[in-house]
Amino acid sequence: MTPPSAEQNRDSPGTEEPLLRVEGLRKYFPVKSSSLFRRSDAVVHAVDGVDLEVLRGETLGLVGETGCGKSTLARCVARLYDLTEGTITFNGQDISRLGRRQMRSLRREIQVIFQDPFGSLNPRRRVGSIIGDPFVIHNIGDSKAERKKMVQDLMELVGLNPEHYNRFPQDFSGGQRQRIGAARALALRPRLLICDEPVSALDVSIQAQLINLLADLQDELDLTYIFITHDLSVVRHVSDRIAVMYLGKVAETAPVEELFETTRHPYTRALLSAVPVADPDLSDSRDRIVLAGDMPTPVAPPSGCRFHTRCPKAQPACVTTEPPLEPVLGDADSHQTACLYPLEVGEDLSKATANVADSEIGADQQATGAAS
Repeated sequence: MTPPSAEQNRDSPGTEEPLLRVEGLRKYFPVKSSSLFRRSDAVVHAVDGVDLEVLRGETLGLVGETGCGKSTLARCVARLYDLTEGTITFNGQDISRLGRRQMRSLRREIQVIFQDPFGSLNPRRRVGSIIGDPFVIHNIGDSKAERKKMVQDLMELVGLNPEHYNRFPQDFSGGQRQRIGAARALALRPRLLICDEPVSALDVSIQAQLINLLADLQDELDLTYIFITHDLSVVRHVSDRIAVMYLGKVAETAPVEELFETTRHPYTRALLSAVPVADPDLSDSRDRIVLAGDMPTPVAPPSGCRFHTRCPKAQPACVTTEPPLEPVLGDADSHQTACLYPLEVGEDLSKATANVADSEIGADQQATGAAS
């Protein structure tokens, strides 16, 4: 018995329903008290009201600063975390509250490539056993010999030598370990593959090899990707659409080139200004936007717009009103921004002037400090 082929595992083409829809997703983590006798009621708002769609066959890039909630969101989608609130609809099925037994069959459809190519592999087990685990768990393959052949086919698919079946993870380079993780994730021919910063720990040349491999596999196996990274140059190369997160919320989402060329959210503009440019003349002529302060703590996020404590365009309404994620007038529905005063096309953010009293921002910062 062989794993289902990509063709057998797909719906008929032309379906417009998104493969994945996330609505009102929240994931909070309780903060442990430092005192033995005092209980803490504080929570970390890791993901705080996210709406997102992923279309079949596309690559959605998920970007943002460290601690903005990208990986937590991905683990919620894969149901590695239980949700605090919200719904996740995958392939037309609500999977938000499915139990462990019900999720077992769904694990074949959603797989993850983790960030650490060594920490995600058991160093005491041979590579063939690691990659073959999905076949054993889901009872695929009639014999050990058949499973070994299937594992070696997967190794060859991701560019590994099938003869290295009996080696241990420490015998491979970082890039090869990440290929092992990719082979394990692809064993069951999933519909959705979540790549959680899969190239961040690799050298640039190895990054390029792995990115090209993922692109080839997507075409060959008809995969849908969520690609998480903080490297905007990488996400521009691999993605069809990009969603930008800030402090547990989606600040902006748009097709990749539209996001880079017609940025609407001030945070996204500041983020893009930090992307390195190879041309020194172009780099010198470009304005770098340096944001004031640090990202607030997710234990006590600011009121209103989460970004108002650092935004160069902040206005009084930003302190009290939480902006919805919606299309800006004149933009297509595919370009959505959560900003009360979105940027005009070509607007120079470096010349923007905030109109928020220091006391209003200060109150949020004091609350942040007290919570931490």
